[in-house]
Amino acid sequence: MAKRAKAARDLAAAKTPNRRRKKAENQRLRRAAKKAGVSLEGKDYDHKDRKFKSVKSNRGNDGKGTKNE
Repeated sequence: MAKRAKAARDLAAAKTPNRRRKKAENQRLRRAAKKAGVSLEGKDYDHKDRKFKSVKSNRGNDGKGTKNE
């Protein structure tokens, strides 16, 4: 029951206009970087800093945590 409810919440969050724009931007930039020969192993695009960073620093808000974000 809870698993289904969370899946529905996650899907609803992923379909918001803001998330869809960010996902499209990620895909565009990632494809372009790969084409240019940039190594993206273990990296995510940071929309705030507008660059690829390690997953750890990007999702952890550069070591500040995500409570205040």
